[in-house]
Amino acid sequence: MTTEVSRLGSEIAAGSSKDLLRAEGVTKTFPARDLRALDPIDLRIRSGEFVTMIGPSGCGKSTLLKIMAGLLPATDGRVVLDGRPVVGPRTDVGIMFQQATLLPWRTALENVMLPIEIRHGARAAKSMRQDAVEVLNSVGLDEFEKVYPHELSGGMAQRVAICRMLVTQPSVLLLDEPFGALDELTRDHMNEELQRICEARNATAFMVTHSIPEAVFLADRVVVMSARPGCISDEIEVKLARPRTLDMTTREEFGKIVRKVRSKLDLGGQR
Repeated sequence: MTTEVSRLGSEIAAGSSKDLLRAEGVTKTFPARDLRALDPIDLRIRSGEFVTMIGPSGCGKSTLLKIMAGLLPATDGRVVLDGRPVVGPRTDVGIMFQQATLLPWRTALENVMLPIEIRHGARAAKSMRQDAVEVLNSVGLDEFEKVYPHELSGGMAQRVAICRMLVTQPSVLLLDEPFGALDELTRDHMNEELQRICEARNATAFMVTHSIPEAVFLADRVVVMSARPGCISDEIEVKLARPRTLDMTTREEFGKIVRKVRSKLDLGGQR
């Protein structure tokens, strides 16, 4: 029996973690389309926890993430981050979507510095340049500071996007299919990279994905959504030791969790 203990298991045993992000009775209806996207959602994410969400296409996963980010208002309920209700975009939230959306006329370093410039102004940002350089160095892009987006591979562009998200040191990372457009090998590498970054920073993260293995590989807890109108149908703890490696994905213990998550999705059905 392995002597390693997962980070989640340690936190639960010690009772040391606290809720950093909460969705309380969150619903969403789009009256113009007569569409109810979300039934009441109650979700708690502890400080330092990595939670993934998976569910059928169109079940409201991305809608929930945008509400949590303050990009979309809830119809009912509320989202609370670090003790304060989320009523709009906040500087302590880092967001990343499927496409890197780098500005093509700015170098990698300039793209990473963009949120600093927006927040503090171009003049003040110059004094914070080293912060952006160090973040790029941390993901192995120290030789690509002056490279433009069209000269980067898909994986490199996503690493720049991760750095742009991290440079302001947000309280929580919200990720919407960040590697969905990448090929499988690059996606696997980026999952390892994201895990390493989050572990190094003890980051709190919430990620939407359509990949069950990806959800299990990254998560301390996998949240399963039902078909629209989306609601949480189940939650599965992932008590696998960290750091996790790609070799782990071939083991029976990993496959058992993947099968469990898949069975919960199947049981949800379409409604």
